[in-house]
Amino acid sequence: MSYNGHKNWNAWNVALWISNDEGLYSLACQCVKRHRNKDKAAEALVNLLPAKTPDGAPYSFTNVRAALVDWH
Repeated sequence: MSYNGHKNWNAWNVALWISNDEGLYSLACQCVKRHRNKDKAAEALVNLLPAKTPDGAPYSFTNVRAALVDWH
């Protein structure tokens, strides 16, 4: 079952926080630019983020990678 166009609520919530929090967005942009590979960028970002979003969704590799899918 999908949630607002995402795989599930956790993936949607992580994407929401990364895309809408200025600090997290900036950090994600830096990781994508530095690593030039979204898998490596997601792995680096997971290591820099807390365990969960303020809403309780886990910043797992899968959720963070899904949040970066449409980034250029």
